[in-house]
Amino acid sequence: MAAYSLCEPLLPLGPVLDLGCGVGHSFELLAPRPSVGVDRSAAALAGQARTTVEADMRRVPLPDQSFASVLAVHSIEHVPDPERVLDEVVRLLQPGGVAVFVTPNRLTFARPDEVIDPYHWREFDAAELRALCGQRYGTVELHGIFGSDRYLELQTEQHRKLDALLSRDPLKLRRLIPRRLRQRLYDRRLGREREQPDARASAITVADFRLADDPLQDALDLVAVARAQGLTARAKG
Repeated sequence: MAAYSLCEPLLPLGPVLDLGCGVGHSFELLAPRPSVGVDRSAAALAGQARTTVEADMRRVPLPDQSFASVLAVHSIEHVPDPERVLDEVVRLLQPGGVAVFVTPNRLTFARPDEVIDPYHWREFDAAELRALCGQRYGTVELHGIFGSDRYLELQTEQHRKLDALLSRDPLKLRRLIPRRLRQRLYDRRLGREREQPDARASAITVADFRLADDPLQDALDLVAVARAQGLTARAKG
């Protein structure tokens, strides 16, 4: 919710593509803009009170230049080739359109030298995200989402738990486990933790987060604001 709320002012008026939208829990924050949700999961799209398209975000079956903006929140890290996502976004944006990509900062998310989340393929630091976007967009601005002290306290505790868990595998044999199995183990552990909710976590709200240009290496999430500026023709060529 914080990502949608903080990024909404960055978007121009006009139709917005909510790319990799999942269950669409916060799309109403994009109003008054009409939005279209795209996700590969039919179950996630079911019941959303807006137009949705079941598709891989690397190949969206919608016409060229359909949207004034594209918002991708926590989605580009879920594909092995995010370059294809950015190319598709260039195609879908109207001239002068704006794309906003929100992705976890690999320096603060889990381990900076290893992708721990089995649903992630690639994670980025600020320089890597800027380089990825800079290949396709003329103007790229980078911001960060930062958390309150009480949120950071929870994050620190989670990092301690992760460090304790990973210390049991000093040889990093986990890397040999098939991705599907790692995902099932990850889901099982996450499910157990959610059975015992933390009241402190339940008290966290959108107000606990802010968009800023503080040292980006400390940001929770990175936010790239990319402007098309007539790049559609170049992408096709």
